[in-house]
Amino acid sequence: MATTYFTEDHEWIRVDGGVATVGITDYAQEQLGDLVFVELPEAGRRLAKGDVAVVVESVKAASDVYAPADGEIVEANTALSSDPALVNSSPAGDGWLWKMKLSDDSQLSGLMDEAGYKAMIG
Repeated sequence: MATTYFTEDHEWIRVDGGVATVGITDYAQEQLGDLVFVELPEAGRRLAKGDVAVVVESVKAASDVYAPADGEIVEANTALSSDPALVNSSPAGDGWLWKMKLSDDSQLSGLMDEAGYKAMIG
């Protein structure tokens, strides 16, 4: 069964079998407004926790999305290239950004669960 974590940078991370699917939260997409472009990472790229993985551009601003843990990109959501608005319409579903194979599961222990994230955003 997948476990979902949240970061203070408004990302969600769904982990299943050592592979994490990453996206931005509904709160984050609301703050950004309508997305018009998503710069996706290449498969095989290695990331360290805190590295910029994706850049999202909205009608309001461009924002970096950071790697929540160390790992290697295994897949990017290429559907976002033609339809970046999927992040707005389904941020925790079809609007996921990338999948990565985690290299250090212990880095997840500092992340929040859903109740903790909801308490943070008020």
